[in-house]
Amino acid sequence: MPATQTIPYAALLLRVSLGTLFVLHGGLMKLGIFGLSGTMGYFGSIGYPPVFGAIVAFAELFGGIALILGIWTRAVSLLFLPILIGAALQHLPNGWVFSNPRGGYEYPVLWIVLMLVQAGLGAGALALDPARLLGGRRTATA
Repeated sequence: MPATQTIPYAALLLRVSLGTLFVLHGGLMKLGIFGLSGTMGYFGSIGYPPVFGAIVAFAELFGGIALILGIWTRAVSLLFLPILIGAALQHLPNGWVFSNPRGGYEYPVLWIVLMLVQAGLGAGALALDPARLLGGRRTATA
């Protein structure tokens, strides 16, 4: 099978995987396990304005859902970059390897690369493209 036929499905697999992980990280962990107040308190304790905790939690939840559905995939992928760069900077003093105490910056940097790849590929197969659904011109995807 030529790569041109498999790329849309590879983009789909990446998109749904990333979206699911963001929903679990933002929805389950930040809003469920730690709660919104706990997440905001943690962000305050590491030097960020506490409201950033709420913004990040809801961005991960709703951005993850958008990725799973294939809605505005390129834009959502790029909008995650400031969050991920902030995470990488927060882990920078801990060294490269994420298994270091308090986690290194290896994992957040991987996420940055994955989001750039997703933005480059587009939504791929089985995406809910709002432009197409509204009768407009279909956006290009892999």
